[in-house]
Amino acid sequence: MKHFYVFPGQGAQYTGMGKDLYDNNAEVRAMMERANEILGFRLTDIMFAGTAEELKQTKVTQPAVFLHSVAMAKALDAKPDAVAGHSLGEFSALVVSGALSFEDGLRLVSKRAQAMQACCEAVEGGMAAVLSLTDEQVEQICAETEGVVVAANYNCPGQLVISGEKRAIEAACVKAKEAGARRALPLPVGGAFHSPLMEPAREELEKAIAEAAFQTPACPIYQNVDARPHTDPEEIKQNLIAQLTAPVRWTQIVREMLADGVDAITELGPGTVLQGLVKKVSAELPVESKGTL
Repeated sequence: MKHFYVFPGQGAQYTGMGKDLYDNNAEVRAMMERANEILGFRLTDIMFAGTAEELKQTKVTQPAVFLHSVAMAKALDAKPDAVAGHSLGEFSALVVSGALSFEDGLRLVSKRAQAMQACCEAVEGGMAAVLSLTDEQVEQICAETEGVVVAANYNCPGQLVISGEKRAIEAACVKAKEAGARRALPLPVGGAFHSPLMEPAREELEKAIAEAAFQTPACPIYQNVDARPHTDPEEIKQNLIAQLTAPVRWTQIVREMLADGVDAITELGPGTVLQGLVKKVSAELPVESKGTL
């Protein structure tokens, strides 16, 4: 039986995340305390009792979702046949697969969060969800809209997130509604993630990735940029560098998993967002969520 593990990205966080694991698993507790030391602040205090506003800070959100996901995998002693992560979740997948150490993974996630936050403050960008149009329709709308706007998250059939300059996003949303979109609305995010506007963050993260030690993973990782399974450390690094300005091809990843004969997919991390997306890609696929572990 082929069992794959998937890991969520930013937006899945909630107050209280990971507290049960911390309280009931000594190994997880030690790992979380190590994370607090590396980051230089008590991330776990914010995870367990922080406000929604505190958790929304990018420098907090990304390490928090990463830590919760990796902690769940550690508690399960997970040994998947393959892994994948949505955007930020790719770093969790890399650690669980053995391609990155926990410490290096956390440091990269922290660097990524800080670099992305700097981009958000430098350029007024945003993202918007477009529902019930085909991928090709949304891609065409982006191509015909003046300014920077691109397809950013291919989440599932009929659900695509666009990203770019605020005015271009607004114009594209109008065109999408005219084309028959059921909804086309801006999302409450701080910047234009997975778009060319993240180029300064990509350059900064590239330096950190180059310095990190990547190993051959124990199982393949389906990466966001091409939706293909990879085990070569150099290929994994290059795909990870490209990830910040490239789209997340989640629909394609799930289709590739199905084609490769996966029997079940388990979501590890806060929430069940990916469980829902997987079900929409294939209603027949058995999906098990460990979000309440």
